Amino acid sequence: MNLKGYILGLLINFQFFSIVPIPLTINTDRTIIRRAVMTFPIFGLILGAVNGVIFSLLNECTLLSSLALSFIIWVIPIVLTGGIHLDGWMDTSDAYFSYQDKEKRLEIMKDPRAGAFAVLSLLILLAARFLFIYESILHNIYAAAFIVGLIPFFSRTLMGILMVLSVTAKEEGMAFYFKKHTEPRLLLFYLLPMSIAACGVLMFLPDILFLYLMFTVLILLAAIWIKQKTVQQFGGMTGDTLGASVEGIEVILWMAVWLLAYTGML
Repeated sequence: MNLKGYILGLLINFQFFSIVPIPLTINTDRTIIRRAVMTFPIFGLILGAVNGVIFSLLNECTLLSSLALSFIIWVIPIVLTGGIHLDGWMDTSDAYFSYQDKEKRLEIMKDPRAGAFAVLSLLILLAARFLFIYESILHNIYAAAFIVGLIPFFSRTLMGILMVLSVTAKEEGMAFYFKKHTEPRLLLFYLLPMSIAACGVLMFLPDILFLYLMFTVLILLAAIWIKQKTVQQFGGMTGDTLGASVEGIEVILWMAVWLLAYTGML
């Protein structure tokens, strides 16, 4: 096992998908890019761990209100990623709600200007996520810090699954750049971190095992639906639709936490 290759692949993820400065020139050959796709879940887990640790420290060591804690959890992922996936959400929304043909929708995605649908969909997305986070924290959800860290892990796992399974809408852009270096058998690699995480939940936090299994089912169903929908609406995936998928599934996962909290299952 070439550990260096996986580390370089992980660093590429930080270079592409975060604001963390990585002052290193990495030779992006086929093997390294494949390692980058394979480490999507680990990248998400690191982002989530940062957010979870900050939340835990603030919750235990300060008198911040649930509202303030929720805002911090809500805003940290936006800051860490530089809003790159939110940009994809906005571009995808503009294109999807244009009700044009596939070629026109791809042109709309490339337009740097934000339309009304982009702004409205962004407001709804961020408001919904904040609501679900706030009311979940208000209900004092069990293992809150762990859940905060788990959601980015699952959203980046979904991004990797889509990267491997989906066809690209065009032979250019970030999605095509990553996709051409992947192969279907990489899906098996995602079983390892998901299995390790499942074992950890079973051993240390068995009360949220149902939530973990629910998250797993939700991302698998989302992968099937998004794969079909992107082909139908855009002719395949793009970097923007991948970013939109990350943002969308995180809202859905937080909604699942919110619903379980309301029913007293968390």
